[in-house]
Amino acid sequence: MTTPRHNRYGDRVRVSATGSRPHARRLNPPSPLWGSNGVAFGPDGRLYVAQYLAGQISAVDPATGDVEVIVPMDGPVQSPDDLAFGADGSMYIADLIPGRVWRRTPEGTYTVVSDEVKVVNGITCVGDRLFVNEMRTDGRLLELFPDGGEPVVLTEGLALGNAMQLGPDGHLYYPHMMTDQVWRIPPDGGVPEVVAENVHQPVAVRFDQGGVLHVLSRGVEGIVTRIDLEGSGSRTLVTSGLVGLDNAAFDAENRMFVSSYASGGITELHPDGRTREIVPRGLDGPYGVTVDLGGTVYVADHYRLASPALTDEGDPVAVDVSGVAGGTNGADGEGGVTSLTLMPFVHGVTTAGGLVHFTSQYGDVHTHDPGQRTTRQRATGLNEPVGIAVGPDGSLVVAEAGAGRVVCIDDSGEDGDTLTVLAEGLGHPVDVAFDAQGRCHVSDDGLGAVLRIGEDGTTAVVADGLGAPQGLAILGDTLFTVETGPRRLTAISLSTGERRTEAEDLPVGQPPGTAPRTAPALFAHGMVGAPRPFAGLAAAPDGSLLLAANGEGTVWQLKT
Repeated sequence: MTTPRHNRYGDRVRVSATGSRPHARRLNPPSPLWGSNGVAFGPDGRLYVAQYLAGQISAVDPATGDVEVIVPMDGPVQSPDDLAFGADGSMYIADLIPGRVWRRTPEGTYTVVSDEVKVVNGITCVGDRLFVNEMRTDGRLLELFPDGGEPVVLTEGLALGNAMQLGPDGHLYYPHMMTDQVWRIPPDGGVPEVVAENVHQPVAVRFDQGGVLHVLSRGVEGIVTRIDLEGSGSRTLVTSGLVGLDNAAFDAENRMFVSSYASGGITELHPDGRTREIVPRGLDGPYGVTVDLGGTVYVADHYRLASPALTDEGDPVAVDVSGVAGGTNGADGEGGVTSLTLMPFVHGVTTAGGLVHFTSQYGDVHTHDPGQRTTRQRATGLNEPVGIAVGPDGSLVVAEAGAGRVVCIDDSGEDGDTLTVLAEGLGHPVDVAFDAQGRCHVSDDGLGAVLRIGEDGTTAVVADGLGAPQGLAILGDTLFTVETGPRRLTAISLSTGERRTEAEDLPVGQPPGTAPRTAPALFAHGMVGAPRPFAGLAAAPDGSLLLAANGEGTVWQLKT
């Protein structure tokens, strides 16, 4: 089906705010794509874009930017990270997490070529031949046979393989992401050799129509390294400012189109570093959202923190505000997002006292100091931590969804942070919030309930019969929660239990009309997999509510 260019969720998003906060608006524009990963031109001249986080592949008209969903998120493919086209027009898909390689015929029929490639990523076609590699330590590069036959391993020992391509010399070129190298090997096998070392964070290798090697960097600066393989081996660096480059494709006119795992979109990149937007960039998620006392909004967007500007008029712009310690600044001002640095994975987020605290569903909790640009780990090894809040005593309270418990992290111990279990035996707790009396509340989207945690660790039901409640926020005597099933914002009186609907038709979850998709695994062969969707909620100092609308890639503000 054809989808609107500017909203991946649909063309009729109309949040109906019917409660005490009737004025609803977006703080940043919707995103057309759910991030953008592998790209390749198809036989029809359109650019096909894998969207790993959504399990979807779309075709983009490079002339108009129009987007059409080709492989829907409720189809058989879970986590497409790269794709390539065979000589007969079939699309081959690297389905990373389950380790499957798919063939989609021009008629739309899917067949599994292989399910034995671990963390499959890079994929390329050489005529009728098909090659893939693995994005893991000691990964393999293999030839697969769509019409049958056992895979052939060309080489092993890849230090995280990724996007690869046949070079003009007849060799397969591929990156080693961990060692900052580019390697090559003959497609019939042989001894692999290093082509280039000390390449900036290589994530993809691509050849233009003239046979010049381009190596994309996954870093914040958006660096592309051109290497002259035929002549002196000289290098030219182009700094695009496109944060988190992922892949690239050249059209027949030798124009270069690039994708970004961090902010999505499709951009034409000129040889001199100039860019032209084809599909706007934006938020991949978002997941959690929070706001500090000064009104700065922080959004957890899987690969980064972003900050939509909370303004009273005009079109606000989202701004990435933080990154790992020692990160390098960069910027991309398109799609309502300006990126400064990349973060570790971030899904839940809260702020207090000038610090930003965030969780990663892969097990970690961190505290970031935006002023000092430093980040320290507070906990690791947790089981799918999501929502996070700062307790009355300054400790961090985390909903550990995978373990069915709520935990407290404080730094009062002599040996650093101490972890204490506040409540356990829950279903799938995803967010936490404190009321004015210092009582902790937790939303459980598995139980369909909001619970209050007592000092002795027991829980009391505040509200049940809810539709997959996730984000929580409390203002005075009223608790607000995002019911992601019916897509509504519900207000609950903490004193009487009375409920009312604050807003309906929220753009959260999968787009209307799509069947529930199979959730990819959180981990795969020691590598991170796909995070669970989370629609966060926060209360601003002015009494407004902020919603992480993960269906369309925006933050919504609801005001009185």
